[in-house]
Amino acid sequence: MDPVQVLIVEDDKRVADIQRLFTEKVPGFTVIGISHALQEAEEMLTVLKPDLVLLDIYFPEGNGIDLLWKIRSEYRSTDVILITAAKEVNIVQEAIRGGVFDYILKPIEFSRFQNTLGKFYEYRAKIKEIKTIDQRDVDGLLHPVKPERSSQDSMPKGIDAITLEKIIKVMDSVTTDGISAGKVGKLVGVSRTTARRYLEYLVAGGTIDADLSYGTVGRPERIYLKV
Repeated sequence: MDPVQVLIVEDDKRVADIQRLFTEKVPGFTVIGISHALQEAEEMLTVLKPDLVLLDIYFPEGNGIDLLWKIRSEYRSTDVILITAAKEVNIVQEAIRGGVFDYILKPIEFSRFQNTLGKFYEYRAKIKEIKTIDQRDVDGLLHPVKPERSSQDSMPKGIDAITLEKIIKVMDSVTTDGISAGKVGKLVGVSRTTARRYLEYLVAGGTIDADLSYGTVGRPERIYLKV
């Protein structure tokens, strides 16, 4: 099956970056666009026609539920997973009525996110294979049973979601001069070695850049900068 093409609609750039990193860690998914505004998202939907939209609820200019209903009306082959801080029961009900595949509350836990994307991938694969359907097929699509993942599968080795979010928040405030792993570690409250591991993870994902700073004494120091 071709990779699932994903559009992220999230006004917080830091959270959108985390969603992109998480999505690209799950086999079978590729991020084809990120939108930080509802109007921009509508334009990207028209052009990109994604298989899946990861959609927030609260935007400065409006409500993601309105975009959900537009997708249901005009892009019926596009599925939606809501990722939001909204805990109001009426919003959850509206999301279910709008046919969302899942509803994930922030802050995002990678294990929960990974589990949902895994179920979505299996769902699409089954739909493509089935020609005619019986009750067992319907039950398998609507109520899939999956074994629980072990804790070691919940994140890439050595990466914790909460610490990763703190590192990204620090990098959002970095000037054009960049910052060292040691300084990041002090700001976050972790060791230099730990900070560097997370920073290199972000470099590999294309979220930040790395360079060398040549001082007057000693070896050049590796610094990290916003893309």
